[in-house]
Amino acid sequence: MPGAVFTFYSYKGGVGRSFTLANVAVLLARWGHRVLCLDWDLEAPGLGDYFRPRLPAAPSGGVVDIVDDFRHGRFAPEAHVQRLADAGVLDFVAAGRDEPGYVAQVQEIDWDGLYDDGFGEYLEKCREQWVARYDFVLIDSRTGISDIGGICTAHLPDHLVLLFTANRQSILGAVEAARRADAARNLLPFDRSRLTVLPVLSRFDNREEYDRSETWRRRVVDETAELYRTWLDQTVEPATMARHLTLPYVSYWSFGEQLPVLSEQTPSADQIGFALETVAAVIACRLDRTDLLAENRDAYVASVRSSRREFHHDLRVSVPRSSVGTANELVAELEKRDVRAVKSLSGDRSLLARAEDDARHLCLVVDGKVSRWQAAEVELFLHRTLGQDRRVIPILTAGTDASSLPGYVGNLRYLRLSRSRGPAEVARDLVGQLKGFTPLVDADDDLDLPALLAQARGTRLRPSRWDLVDELVTALQAAVGAGDGGRTRDLATDLAVAVKPRSPSGDDHHAAPPSVRRSIDWLLRTLDTRARTTTKPNHRKDLG
Repeated sequence: MPGAVFTFYSYKGGVGRSFTLANVAVLLARWGHRVLCLDWDLEAPGLGDYFRPRLPAAPSGGVVDIVDDFRHGRFAPEAHVQRLADAGVLDFVAAGRDEPGYVAQVQEIDWDGLYDDGFGEYLEKCREQWVARYDFVLIDSRTGISDIGGICTAHLPDHLVLLFTANRQSILGAVEAARRADAARNLLPFDRSRLTVLPVLSRFDNREEYDRSETWRRRVVDETAELYRTWLDQTVEPATMARHLTLPYVSYWSFGEQLPVLSEQTPSADQIGFALETVAAVIACRLDRTDLLAENRDAYVASVRSSRREFHHDLRVSVPRSSVGTANELVAELEKRDVRAVKSLSGDRSLLARAEDDARHLCLVVDGKVSRWQAAEVELFLHRTLGQDRRVIPILTAGTDASSLPGYVGNLRYLRLSRSRGPAEVARDLVGQLKGFTPLVDADDDLDLPALLAQARGTRLRPSRWDLVDELVTALQAAVGAGDGGRTRDLATDLAVAVKPRSPSGDDHHAAPPSVRRSIDWLLRTLDTRARTTTKPNHRKDLG
């Protein structure tokens, strides 16, 4: 998927636009995204001051030099990029060099003349390179209405982050700028979707004068409601989302150019890092899944925070104390199959206190019932898993009745330990699930599908009985191909009944017809390939 361009814009200064962009950029990079920031506020550049301690050197070029490259027939936007130290993939293009000639360089730019000469197409090529190399391109735009503002708000972005404070001029000016940008965008000769706008109420102090602050909240929602219509989930009220998109005023962070997200690693709800995380998460989701945000903000942010990070373990095996020995064997068998597995024992409180999980998937070894600790583990896992491909896979011991388990476990596809299916066999099928191969009839100890098919192929039946077997085997082919375990078990049970001898073979009993033999052979090859794929040694594959 190509990257997305977000322009941060404010009608008036002093709303914390550059502050917000810089902190969001750090969060996105920390969460594993490739991020590029451009300081397009050429008259009053300030974004670089937030990044200065992590820049390798003073900028030797920037946005104004991209303009100069165009004038001289050069195309090398990457030449003006600097990478911040110790911040993941976070790159920065300054406004220009910090030297006396910079102001004159800016004043000499004739934007209308540049566009007449083809700068729009040149800038479009730059944009194509940026979205190919980065997940998120964040542009710090000049305030007010200007030619530069039009480039940043209409030409370049996919989304507009609109920052304003609780005063009429700031709100109405920002909303009007968004309308103008959307109208200008329709006149562009480039293929663009409709501009979506993320309204962010900034520097909002509701700790004092509560009644007045709530009055202003309502006024903000009334004035900005139209901006939500193109992207907010229809089940979510703008007032709900507006609260999530509010940055509080914290006097401590109003001095200098600071990055609170670096010091507030796990911020509480009253810290500014908490609100910045929410805005960054909405941007990371490209303004999608807002119903999930409205339902559970913490889970929403946790899912984004974990979505691209590496897990230390592929699988956590949660085990009650009654099954420790079995779990040890299971972990050993998984490691033989190159699965990074770790065991957790019921009662391990440290798991519940961690800010993040360190295993991608959770396996529950259930012996009779789900322990209270396992129930807590599942709840916490699901809380952290919102919107991600992470799975809970139950493994039931021989005496465990699936129908007696709570729905959040009993309704999941499970594997079963038994006398005939020990840790090695269960580990094989577990790896199959993690790699996308669905083990078949794994929950029934009395049903061995390959053996049953071999029995059917070698038996002798009346022609009418072979017609029934032919229907069942054909249906099994479809169920096996689709990985439908429940349907496969039902059909296999019927097949076992159909091929069961009822009387001594006679002249009216015949071997399997060729079409039935071919169908059975296909099924046996499919099952054999499935088994060999899940047990192939030293074959590392992403288990996500």
